Amino acid sequence: MTRRLLPTTVVGSYPKPKWLNHLIGEYAKGKISDEIMEQAYQDSIKAVVKEHELAGVDILWDGEMRREEMTSYFAEHIDGFEIYGDVRVWGNNYYKKPAIVSRVGYRDELTIPEYSSLRTITTNEIKVPITGAYTIVDWSFNEFYPRKEDAVYALAEVINEDLRGLVKAGAGYIQIDDPAIPTHPDEIEIAKNSLEIATKGINAYLGIHICYGDYSKIYPEVLEFPVDQLDFELANKNFKDIEIFKEYEFTKDIGFGCLDVHTRRIESVEEIKTNIRKAFQLVEPEKIYVDPDCGLKLLPQGIAFEKLRNMCQAARELREELV
Repeated sequence: MTRRLLPTTVVGSYPKPKWLNHLIGEYAKGKISDEIMEQAYQDSIKAVVKEHELAGVDILWDGEMRREEMTSYFAEHIDGFEIYGDVRVWGNNYYKKPAIVSRVGYRDELTIPEYSSLRTITTNEIKVPITGAYTIVDWSFNEFYPRKEDAVYALAEVINEDLRGLVKAGAGYIQIDDPAIPTHPDEIEIAKNSLEIATKGINAYLGIHICYGDYSKIYPEVLEFPVDQLDFELANKNFKDIEIFKEYEFTKDIGFGCLDVHTRRIESVEEIKTNIRKAFQLVEPEKIYVDPDCGLKLLPQGIAFEKLRNMCQAARELREELV
């Protein structure tokens, strides 16, 4: 993977167009064909890529147009899961709760078709997010395995198989999304073991995205995770967690969440530059990736775009100042 100073990227999700959500609903009712639905996904992804390119994002993803949610999407494609009813997570947002009802196994390619399709659309670098085994199990019912860790490790083997195929397809940057880790600091060893299983033999640049919870409960232990980059939600907490990371040498690259995706306020370029400079307290500029602090899907599309555009402009201006 090539590298520029302060590369800009996204965490994963982006707002779905209203017309796509309408077609998804119609498809669920059996009113449109597989072919039409696939074309709709392709068209929406092309629009997302164009917006990201216009904003100036260096390392792209497809906005997760095909993914309804980060847990059930993968559970639906893995043997051993059954999808139960909707569960309210926050506000008026819901997700379909999965349950492990039998031995998990690799059935469908999880991320490879998304990556391969996106590769035909853009020449930019691509980052592929996949939800980690620990989070999928933690956010599911376990009705089969005697212990939680048994389910996590079995699922990590499934993810490893997919990542091997993903690298073979050409992916050079993989992000494991594991927001559940800080909410159970007593199980950090299970999370670490699951990552070691999932990333074994994977020759790619590896990051892990962590949000929610109290980072002081998992730091510096997360520095031992088998990844190249730790990506954190920071702006939403007003960057208070930087003080936690100062207590021990930060030995990884950092994905620096400099935009607050939980507010519709559009941060100015100067404000974002000030935010990014906070990362210089932890690591050299060469070890910093610039991104929002989480997925953008819950924001209005116009606001999400303006936030990204200002973020990318801030990174460009800082590059010029640093060179």
